[in-house]
Amino acid sequence: MNTHRRATAIAGALVIVGMIAGVLSVVPVIEDPRYLELISAHESQVIVGAVSQFIMIPAYVGFALYLYPLLRMENEALSLGFLGFRLIAATFHLIGVISLPLFLVLGQEFTQADALGASHLETLGELLRTARDLVNHVALIISLSLGDLLFFRILYRSRFVPRWLSAWGFIGAGTAMLASFLVLFRLADVVALPYLALNAPLALQSLVLAIWLITRGFDTKPSPT
Repeated sequence: MNTHRRATAIAGALVIVGMIAGVLSVVPVIEDPRYLELISAHESQVIVGAVSQFIMIPAYVGFALYLYPLLRMENEALSLGFLGFRLIAATFHLIGVISLPLFLVLGQEFTQADALGASHLETLGELLRTARDLVNHVALIISLSLGDLLFFRILYRSRFVPRWLSAWGFIGAGTAMLASFLVLFRLADVVALPYLALNAPLALQSLVLAIWLITRGFDTKPSPT
């Protein structure tokens, strides 16, 4: 296996690792209306979620780093932009990781608080939950999607992968950003069907792209534009 094929295969594998970690990073107890009462009893769920989201950082950034030398051959500016947006997204991931232990602290304080204190903690909890949703489902997704638009632009122009796969990526990135704006303006909830449905095209495209990169890699032979 040559250097380019190895790079694309590793990049594809990192996509799958990131997707698995993304599923494991979901912490259902935080979505429960009584999460402050329940979260201490689900500490392991929070820890798994935090560790899984942390794993997504090297997976997402590593994907861009492994492909950067190949993408750079086609367009250095767009490649740098793609890598830059991945680094920005990594920062938001880290913020999301740090926020999870704070829920455990609030839950512990809630179980020991009086009525007035509990009310204040519920307010803080809602603020923290809203902030985490805005980081994970708005800022993070938009930064990833903007980078993906640059990435798919390179793929579409270069024909490193079939154009239908790049076009699918454009559509998926667009609907993912739409879902984030719906959350931002409180028109959809992160666990609601519209949000999940709008993110589904990009998730499915990412899986297909990952399999393509692992099994076929980039077609770097010159082709007509």
